[in-house]
Amino acid sequence: MIRRLTEEDHNECLSLLTPYAAENLFIIGDIEAFGYDQPFQKLWGDFGENGELRAVLLKYEKNYIPYAPGEFNAKGFAEVISQDSEFLMMSGIKRVTSQIQPYISHQSRSSRELFYAKCDSVEALALDDLQKVQTATIDDLEKIHTLHQGIDEFESGETVEEKRRNQEKGVSRTYYIEQDDKPVSAASTAAENSESAMVVGVCTLADYKRKGYATQCTSKLCYDVLSEGKVLCLFYDNPEAGAIYKRIGFRDIEKWMMVSYETQSVIV
Repeated sequence: MIRRLTEEDHNECLSLLTPYAAENLFIIGDIEAFGYDQPFQKLWGDFGENGELRAVLLKYEKNYIPYAPGEFNAKGFAEVISQDSEFLMMSGIKRVTSQIQPYISHQSRSSRELFYAKCDSVEALALDDLQKVQTATIDDLEKIHTLHQGIDEFESGETVEEKRRNQEKGVSRTYYIEQDDKPVSAASTAAENSESAMVVGVCTLADYKRKGYATQCTSKLCYDVLSEGKVLCLFYDNPEAGAIYKRIGFRDIEKWMMVSYETQSVIV
C-alpha cells in the first residue's frame, strides 16, 4: 500500500533511511529542513503486507527521489510520479530508479549516471600533514569564491551570498590552503544533515597541483565530519578523481541515476 507520509510516520521513516545515511543524504536533509507537508515538498511511503514501511518517495519541487533497501512497489511509485503534470526529474540510486523508470508515463529527455561513493572511517585519511589547512570563516568565503572562479573545470552557480547563507545554516563548511596570500586549494561540504554530508568543491589552482593540497583539505574535512558521527558521500564521473578519493577511504556504493522528463503539457 502506498500513502502520504506525515509527522506521525517520522520515527519509522528515519528508521528505514538512517542505516543508509549516505544513500539518503537528500531525503534526510529535506525532511529535517522542511518536514512532510509543504507546497514544494511531500513524501509517500510504500508499506508491505505486514504494515511495515519498506520504501520512501520524496517530492522536492519538480524532482522525485525514491529509496528502498529491498523489494518495493515500483509501479505504484511510478503512478504517483506520473500524476504530477509538472514533474521534471527523477534521481536516486540506480538500483531503485531503474525499477520505476519503465512505468513512468512522461516522455524522458535525457539520462545521466554518476559514481556514488561514501566514506565512514578515518583509517585511510591522509592526516600526517595538515598544518596548512584552514577552516573558512564567513569572511573567507569571498576569496573561496574567487578561487572557484579561477578554475576552468569548476562548475558552480553558487554566489558568495549563497555560500554564506549555507554555512550560517550549518549545511556547508569549507577547508582551504593558502599560498602566496591567496587560497589555492579547497574542499567543501554541501547538504549536511544530522547523519551525512556531501563532499563538493574539491579543487586546486593549476600552478599548485600535485602538491597534495586537495588531499589534505579533503582529509581534514572528512576527519572533522566523521568525528561528529556523520558519514560522507560524493559524486564523481572521472575515474582518475575516483582513484584519489578511494585512496583516502571512499568506496563506491552504487550508481546514481538522474532522468529528465518532459512535462505533460508539452507532450503532443
